[in-house]
Amino acid sequence: MAKKPTNFSLVLPVREAKAPAYRWLYGALRSAILEGRLRPGSRLPATRELATQFELARGTIVRAFEQLKAEGYLEGAVGSGTRVSQVLPEQLLEVARSEARAPRRTLKPARAVSDYGRRVQVFSNLEARPTRAFRPNVPALDLFPATLWAQVAARRLRRVSTQLLLGCDALGHLPLRRVVTDYLSTSRGVKCTPEQVAILSGVQEALDLTARVLVNAGDRVCMENPGYTGARTMFEAMGAQVEGIGLDDEGMRMDLAALKGARLVYITPGHQFPLGVTMSLARRLQLLEWARKSRAAILEDDYDSEYRYSGRPVPALQGLDRHGLVLFTGSFSKVLFPSLRLGYLVIPPDLVEVFSAAISVTSRHAPVLEQAVLCDFIEEGHFGRHLRRMRGIYAERVAVLLESAREELSGLLEISDVEAGLQTAGWLRNGLDGVSVRAAAARRNVDVVPLSEYSHGGGIAEGLQLGFAAVDTREIRRGVQALRIALEEEWRARHRRPRENAD
Repeated sequence: MAKKPTNFSLVLPVREAKAPAYRWLYGALRSAILEGRLRPGSRLPATRELATQFELARGTIVRAFEQLKAEGYLEGAVGSGTRVSQVLPEQLLEVARSEARAPRRTLKPARAVSDYGRRVQVFSNLEARPTRAFRPNVPALDLFPATLWAQVAARRLRRVSTQLLLGCDALGHLPLRRVVTDYLSTSRGVKCTPEQVAILSGVQEALDLTARVLVNAGDRVCMENPGYTGARTMFEAMGAQVEGIGLDDEGMRMDLAALKGARLVYITPGHQFPLGVTMSLARRLQLLEWARKSRAAILEDDYDSEYRYSGRPVPALQGLDRHGLVLFTGSFSKVLFPSLRLGYLVIPPDLVEVFSAAISVTSRHAPVLEQAVLCDFIEEGHFGRHLRRMRGIYAERVAVLLESAREELSGLLEISDVEAGLQTAGWLRNGLDGVSVRAAAARRNVDVVPLSEYSHGGGIAEGLQLGFAAVDTREIRRGVQALRIALEEEWRARHRRPRENAD
C-alpha cells in the first residue's frame, strides 16, 4: 500500500512543565493514534523536522519513535520514513473499543440561537442516485459536453490574470454580466444594463438576498400555491408571513384579499412550478398594476424558460414593467448542470446599491474563475448550440411521454400539455392519491413526486410531477408501462379496502 504523506505540521498537546520530553512525546503520539487523529498508514514528519518544531533533541524524537515501534504503533526505519502501523496491537484495539463504549457525558441544553436559527429548516440538495423515469428538475447530464467545458476551462486557466485571481466586484465578473445582459435581452425580453445584473450562486441565493433587503420579520409575502418549496422555506426562515394564492389556467389568481398588505410577491410566470401553467398577458398586466398601486415588489423566477416546445415565447414580466417593480432571477444549473452554482438577479436601478452592499457582506462575490469559464463558454457560442441541441432532444422526449401516456395511462393519469421546461404535471383519476402512488411507483423503479408536496394548506387535486428531460425515450416508455402497473395495483388495492373493512 502506498504511503500517506504528512504534508503539514504535527500538532500535539501542550507539554506540562515537569513532564520529561521523551514521555510527553511518546504519550502524545500514542493518544493521537488511538483517537484516530493519526490514521493507519499515515506518514509522520521526519525526526529532524519534529526536533526543530518542538525544540527537542533529535535523540529524544528517535527514542519515542523506537518505543512506539516496539509496542506496534509505528513501523519503518529512521531515515527512510516512519508511519503508523496498518494493524495496531490487539490489546490496544480492545482499549479503544472499551473507551468507545464508555458512557457519553450528558450534553448541556442546546444553546440559544437567533429567531432565524429557530425558524430555518433544511432544504435538501439533489440526491446522488441513479437517474430513472421520471426524475424531475434534472437536465440530461449525460449529454452535457463535459469535454468541451474542460477545454474552455483549461484555456481560461492557462491565461488567467492576476485580476481574476484577486477577485471581482460584489455584483460579479463584468464580462459575464455583459453577456448575460445580451442573452436576457434577446431571449427573454428583459430590459436591463450590465450594472443591474448580479451574478449569484443561483435562485436560492437570489431568494435569500431579496428577502434580506426587502422583507422584515412579520411582513407579508405572497406566492403561488402549489409552488416552489425552496421559496416558502426561505421566506418563513426570515420570519415572513407567507400566503399561498391559488392558480387557474391563466396562472396565479389576482386574489386581492390575499394580496392585501403584501411587501413581496414571488412568482414563476413563464412556466409555473410545479404545474407548468404560463401566466397570461392580461394577468401579468393586472399584477403589475396592483404592485404599482400597492408599492410592492415582485420577484420573477424564470427557472427553466429556455426550453419552450410550443406556442410563442412569452416575454418576461420584467420586460413589461415600467416602474422598477420586478426583480428577475434565473439559473444556469437547469440548462447546463446542477453543480454549476451560478445564476443571476436583475435588480431595479434604485436598488442596485443596497443589493451590492448586501452581497459584499455575505458571499462577497460568486467564484470568479467559474464565472470567467462560463463567460467564455457563452461568448464562443457553445451555450447557444447546447441550448438548441437540448431543445430538440427534450421536445422528442416530451412527445414520447405524452404519446405513451395516452396509450397506457388513459383513465388513470391525465398529463397536461407541455409548453416548456423539464417536467410536467399529471392529474390522478379514480380517487388515487399521490403519496401512495409514489410508493407503488418506487417499487417498480419509477420516480414521481406528489403535487401535494408543493401545496401549503391543501386544496389541490391529487396529482404527480413527472420529469422527462433526464432520461432517454426508451426509459420514458419503460417508466410509463411501470407506472401504469403501479397505478392499476393501487386502484385494485383501494377498491379492496372497503370490503376488507366490512368483513
